[in-house]
Amino acid sequence: MNAKANKNHVTSIEPAYYQAITEAIRKEAAKILKDETVVGVVGYLPGRRKGTASPALVTTVEEAEKLIFSPACVNNLSVYLTKAKKGVLKQGKVGIVAKGCDMRALAGLMTESQLQREDLFIIGVVCPGVYGFGVERTGTLTDANIARKCRECTVHMPEGADVAAGTHTELADLTPEEAQELARIEAMPQAERWAFWKEHFSRCIRCMACRQVCPFCYCEQCLCDKNRPQAVENSPRPAGNMAWHLVRAMHLAGRCGGCAECERVCPMDIPLNLLNRRMAQELKELYDFEAGLTPVDKGPLNEYKENDDQSFIK
Repeated sequence: MNAKANKNHVTSIEPAYYQAITEAIRKEAAKILKDETVVGVVGYLPGRRKGTASPALVTTVEEAEKLIFSPACVNNLSVYLTKAKKGVLKQGKVGIVAKGCDMRALAGLMTESQLQREDLFIIGVVCPGVYGFGVERTGTLTDANIARKCRECTVHMPEGADVAAGTHTELADLTPEEAQELARIEAMPQAERWAFWKEHFSRCIRCMACRQVCPFCYCEQCLCDKNRPQAVENSPRPAGNMAWHLVRAMHLAGRCGGCAECERVCPMDIPLNLLNRRMAQELKELYDFEAGLTPVDKGPLNEYKENDDQSFIK
């Protein structure tokens, strides 16, 4: 379960690799449930359709022996601790299966006092990547079907987990598609960049799937749902759409863990992770801050320092 092996670069990740992770997760989950270290484990079970996986809370050893890990395990499971924390965490310590990008979300939630480290048992996955959306799910992960976010992932190792399953193996020579697309957008004149995002936001149907899947949208009532006073128009019209996405992007600045779940669930194919990444760049440039695997006392936008850059004030 210790993931300190040398990094391997391969041309494909075969099903046997994921099966080894699966066996390690099952063994650890069964152990911590049997000795009552945790009251349940948030992980993945086989989905109803072939080749899919579904998030689940298992509470028995028998259920733990059905847990899986495969390229189809795309969900960021940390959201299930925020949306359902009143029901789950009150029962006792909870186990959770976490990829590297999920670990970043967990660290952010601990920073914001939404979770306490002592309440969690983290089964970290040394993740080589997961499927992108709209790709062929063959069981083997390749350059053709890996998620865009995984092409330039820097958190394959789940540092800070209680145990880690897997060895550091990743696909070789992946093209950083998101970085290239972001550079292309940034090279546009300002008017063209505005038109680019305006066109994307105009397609938004305000289904709020991006909000519901985000671990950091944990407010019991969103300000953008209120009618009195109404901060953001809630019908799918251009002005309200633009306001919603700008508010959302600013809300995630310095917090987003890069799981790209918002983009995955968007039915209108809006490249939301590009916007999140651009905000992350701003925080890196202005405050030398990156959302990481370790909880911090405060994020850069939650504290004031006398040497903060104030050049934006006109």
